[in-house]
Amino acid sequence: MTLRAYRALTVRELKRWIRTPTAIAASIMTPFFYLLLFGQAFNLGKLIPSGPTPETLIAFQGAPDYYSYFSAGMVIFVVVFSTLFIGANVIFDKRLGYVKKLTVAPVSRVVILGASVSAGVLRCLLFGGLVIALALGFAHLPGLAGLTVTAAIGPLGVAEIAVAMALLATAFTSLFVALGYVLEQVEAYFALVNLVNLPLLFSSTAIAPSTLMPDWLKTIASGNPITLAVNVLRENLFPWSGYYPYPPELYLGVLAAFAIAMVGLCTAVTVRALNPR
Repeated sequence: MTLRAYRALTVRELKRWIRTPTAIAASIMTPFFYLLLFGQAFNLGKLIPSGPTPETLIAFQGAPDYYSYFSAGMVIFVVVFSTLFIGANVIFDKRLGYVKKLTVAPVSRVVILGASVSAGVLRCLLFGGLVIALALGFAHLPGLAGLTVTAAIGPLGVAEIAVAMALLATAFTSLFVALGYVLEQVEAYFALVNLVNLPLLFSSTAIAPSTLMPDWLKTIASGNPITLAVNVLRENLFPWSGYYPYPPELYLGVLAAFAIAMVGLCTAVTVRALNPR
């Protein structure tokens, strides 16, 4: 019964998403324009010698140029960004009475949360893979910078990248779904989400290299979960022993602990929010 309910609720979330082509198109165009406009215009690589020189390797953590550095960060940014709207869907479900029907059905509260999180993680993995494909494609278009991979990535590297995206998506999807069950107003939800999302993004190395940061911000960035996930991608895409002091497995272990902690906390919050008062 529990497995059937989990599968049915997960499929329901995915079907609702698939049946909104406008939202899917907008979600695809957002990373496209970031890569096409922001990444091409905000090119820090033009401020230092071009090519894989010692200066660029140090500044861009082993990446041969800034755009490649930025592309890896953009993958994780899109993963986190894609989780924002999942909690908003929960608020709309509450307004339409769907959540009330779930609470009186013989379905565990944990299953309700798990289905939303699973559907959200699948969406994030899809968008993350799309960003990598777009960035690689731009490298073959004249006049555009693109993602340059300097390593031969095997099945293990692909798996590590996918796991990093999945763990980060699990943590933030759980958080935002829990906020959706706690909050009643969409405006309050997005205000709180931006209060969480933007400081995390700008205190990470997703966009700006840590070499540009003051010491206090470097300390924060080193423990930022977004930085840890980005490190897994960059260490697989641009392996360079001069920057990364730890292997990807260690970053994944910390991300797994973070995801487990967030799932546990958000499960407790969601169960309490769904229980009748």
